[in-house]
Amino acid sequence: MNKFLVGLLTTMLISSFGFSEAKVGSPAPAFEVMDATGKVQKLSDYKGKNVVLEWYNKDCPYVVKHYSVGNMQKIQKETTEKGFVWLTVISSAKGKQGYLDQKEALANAQTAGAAPSAILIDDLGKMGRAYGAKTTPHMYLIDDKGILRYNGAIDSNSSASSATIEKADNYILAATNSLLKGEKIAKESTKPYGCSVKY
Repeated sequence: MNKFLVGLLTTMLISSFGFSEAKVGSPAPAFEVMDATGKVQKLSDYKGKNVVLEWYNKDCPYVVKHYSVGNMQKIQKETTEKGFVWLTVISSAKGKQGYLDQKEALANAQTAGAAPSAILIDDLGKMGRAYGAKTTPHMYLIDDKGILRYNGAIDSNSSASSATIEKADNYILAATNSLLKGEKIAKESTKPYGCSVKY
């Protein structure tokens, strides 16, 4: 099959299923999603703020890896204390692994000791597809001008074992720190690891 046909088929698939991929250095895709408290969250609401997006599935072992030892919660608190907005996104469809309704999402966050700015219920998968979110966790960093600055894994170790966290390079934490310092982000794009998002 020639390159033209491959490109055409890829474009048709993206159009049919709504999938795209947010590109580092380009404006982050706009979104309008209800959060777990019933409030509509829009990216435009956070103009002038740095935003972290975290794709979440409570039943995914790779998510459990970070939450069971308090690693994700620690990063959430550390970044929000520095003025970042942290949005946890649940794109699991109703009836699929990791789906939570608003009430369940709030209760789950409280039990886990999670500290995001908001939890977005993207059960139709529109936001996830717009960003090209592939795994849980899948992390994104958007700067205060709305430009995507990081897309990829939370850290450098793709094991599901929490024992690997301490020695891994934490990509999202490094990216947020570099952004605050006005430095170039060393790794702007990495391969995300984890469970597939359950669209």
